[in-house]
Amino acid sequence: MIEVKNLTKRYGDHLALDDISFTVEDGEIVGFLGPNGAGKSTTMNIITGYLSSTEGQVLVDGVDVLEEPLKAKAKIGYLPEIPPLYVDMTVEEYLAFDCDLKHVPAAKKQETIDQVSKLARVQDVKGRLIRNLSKGYRQRVGLAQALVGNPEVLILDEPTVGLDPKQIIEVRDLIKSLSRKHTILLSSHILQEVQAVCDKLVIINHGRIVAIDTPDALSRNILQINKLELRVKGPKNDVLSGIKQIEGVKLAEILRIREEGTVDINVETEEDVDVREAIFAFCSDNNYPLLMMKTEEINLEDIFLQVTGEREVRR
Repeated sequence: MIEVKNLTKRYGDHLALDDISFTVEDGEIVGFLGPNGAGKSTTMNIITGYLSSTEGQVLVDGVDVLEEPLKAKAKIGYLPEIPPLYVDMTVEEYLAFDCDLKHVPAAKKQETIDQVSKLARVQDVKGRLIRNLSKGYRQRVGLAQALVGNPEVLILDEPTVGLDPKQIIEVRDLIKSLSRKHTILLSSHILQEVQAVCDKLVIINHGRIVAIDTPDALSRNILQINKLELRVKGPKNDVLSGIKQIEGVKLAEILRIREEGTVDINVETEEDVDVREAIFAFCSDNNYPLLMMKTEEINLEDIFLQVTGEREVRR
């Protein structure tokens, strides 16, 4: 849906983007991460047609943003970090203005306003002047305008800035639901937010792509995490001995006894080996109820700091 090909952007002698390429597939939510000054905003502004590239190409649903800007922009809903709001308008007037800009038919204008207001949860302030709204509500009005016209692609730059914890959860849920009908590129400094909603991560640093993959794969490949935590009901020594004998298990050790008659075991596997089915089969064959099995929690902060060269991997 979004194809970025060999994109380069120079400002005089400064190289802001250095031959970057990535794709966002139809229906994906992709997190776009990087330190301040890494090139995130420049990339997003080129994708949305606000800036031209020095070299390279951006296609939105097969349409070249530079060659056919109006056709490409019609497919994009954009929420900048600071939404471009007309504060002397009411919310409803502003959304009506957006409908006119995006050529929404007059017969569908009110239906569109009602629909995007409901999605962004601003129905209760439609009659109020935007200047009198809180920062959180202004952010949601910005999200509503991005949804006008039902664009195939949503570009969201820091969509939860200024929202309280309840509103952040609501916006996360909204973004997840929007992916059923939209392709989403999401930029955020809040790593937990990206981890909660994104299918794939693109990490940029000093104008170059330094990592592209799913959060799980980045965790395995960059942090080299291949660990499971189990809770099994059964004799601790027998359970531990059996787990150790499973092919692919490199290390198994008792962590704790949290419930009577059970044992918590930490399991470390060889690289690129998935032993979950084998563990389940072992427990089933020996009538040891498997009460819990989880992978080690992904630490997106460690991934980000490692690939941007800010910190060594914690072992």
